[in-house]
Amino acid sequence: MLRSLRPLGWLWLWVLHSLEQLALPAASGREIDVAHYRERVKSMFYHAYDNYLENAFPYDELRPLTCDGQDTWGSFSLTLIDALDTLLILGNVSEFQRVVNVLQEGVNFDIDVNASVFETNIRVVGGLLSAHLLSKKAGIEVEAGWPCSGPLLRMAEDAARKLLPAFQTPTGMPYGTVNLLHGVNPGETPITCTAGIGTFIVEFATLSHLTGDPVFEDVARKALKTLWKNRSSIGLVGNHVDVTTAKWVAQDAGIGAGVDSYFEYLVKGAILLQDEELMSMFLDYNKAIKNYTKFDDWYLWVQMYKGTVSMPVFQSLEAYWPGLQSLIGDIDSAMRTFLNYYTVWKQFGGLPEFYNIPQGYTVEKREGYPLRPELIESAMYLYRATRDPILLELGRDVVESIEKISKVDCGFATIKDLRDHRLDNRMESFFLAETVKYLYLLFDSDNFIHNNGSSFDVVLTPYGECVLGAGGYIFNTEAHPIDPAALHCCWKQKEEQWEVEDLLREFYSLKRNKKFTFTRTSDKMEKDSADTSSEDCKGPMCSKQKTKGRIPLLSCPSQPFNSKLAVLGQVFLDNT
Repeated sequence: MLRSLRPLGWLWLWVLHSLEQLALPAASGREIDVAHYRERVKSMFYHAYDNYLENAFPYDELRPLTCDGQDTWGSFSLTLIDALDTLLILGNVSEFQRVVNVLQEGVNFDIDVNASVFETNIRVVGGLLSAHLLSKKAGIEVEAGWPCSGPLLRMAEDAARKLLPAFQTPTGMPYGTVNLLHGVNPGETPITCTAGIGTFIVEFATLSHLTGDPVFEDVARKALKTLWKNRSSIGLVGNHVDVTTAKWVAQDAGIGAGVDSYFEYLVKGAILLQDEELMSMFLDYNKAIKNYTKFDDWYLWVQMYKGTVSMPVFQSLEAYWPGLQSLIGDIDSAMRTFLNYYTVWKQFGGLPEFYNIPQGYTVEKREGYPLRPELIESAMYLYRATRDPILLELGRDVVESIEKISKVDCGFATIKDLRDHRLDNRMESFFLAETVKYLYLLFDSDNFIHNNGSSFDVVLTPYGECVLGAGGYIFNTEAHPIDPAALHCCWKQKEEQWEVEDLLREFYSLKRNKKFTFTRTSDKMEKDSADTSSEDCKGPMCSKQKTKGRIPLLSCPSQPFNSKLAVLGQVFLDNT
């Protein structure tokens, strides 16, 4: 039993932070013009996006210094897939609709390409799933049965099935690369990074719940459990492992490169699936991380079996950690670590890939900044939790720095060296999927992504009514938002569903002394217009439904609250 877990929505995080304000340093500087920077971020997006379309499409990425394109992760028009949900978050419905048509007509996964299993999952499968779930909001006429069916869902499923051969190992941990046409190459290396093994549960569980095929969630869970089983005696994992033998090849333990999104997906998977086992795993890891790797609100790298320091460095990828800490309510620690990382940004105008903490400077050959989003991601999460203006200052500094250092005629270029601001000829797709998106959401508190449950849509599926768009979106590690409510729309046996609902309808009708009567009209249940009472229904979902004048059949009376989607992002209730 997880005794310490409480509801951890944005409102709860704000309450926690309000009790801890005295522990945080006061923000400085004049007030940030949020609307001004929101428009600046939008202009950044279109400068990059338009140049990709003009100079690089249908290649994966834009090369901004030579104004052309290149394939990098598999020849998927990757930047277009990665940018799709950002278009809707920026309010561009017409372009979202156009791109959906382009992708349906032009993207094919039956190609003889060796693709990264990890990158294809987070960018392609995650991007398509998110776009599928946002289609109705974008004004697309969805097919009957949506969100349990649809062309983008079928594309996501097709892409994910191409990855399944990688999981056919003795341990269930996947190979790092798979050929999309032929499966795993005979000579493929069995060495995979920890993140490349533990970063599937968000996308694969969503896919299983929407399609009804459990294979995706099953393989993702097996990989997670194998990592957990092979942690060290002091509770840490290394960053590279042999997927055929489960032997750790690289035994450096930390929160950064090679490990990062494994921890992220334990937390996000727990929230998405209301899964106490995943959260329990993370909390145990979190104790070990604090005990062995945390020094003065920095996180170092240590030997996974001994806990001795192996690398006293901060990596830019580690900047996601304060945002992740905010999701479990550890605001005070998150803010202190965030402020450490922010000092590095101020020193260079960006985060170098590696930063030597004792020396206070970059590490040789790791001086670059490829416009990564992680520090901005943490700022967005923490600002939602605290409203601390220093987080807006970070957003302002990022906009000013990227535009000054990285902007070129054909887009935004990777910074090859933060010491002299030399540029490299690459603009990774995550710049539009993550960096710009998190910046925009930091400056746009009224965006639909931040919905607190005050509005929602009721959608009819073949399995009953479904509440969507109520908020609580879970971002995958490529910043593609997944609506957790959607996982409750389709996960039932088609041939049994109506029979079960018929029995429950009869049972609750008798239980309430016929206060409620239901009729099925066009395959949906309608509340009798004569009824005016709903005393038996409690909780946020029911109060919202009452305002609509109707209650889904399988709503609050038939399920305990802790099994319902919590629109404010609550994780678990403590019933002890």
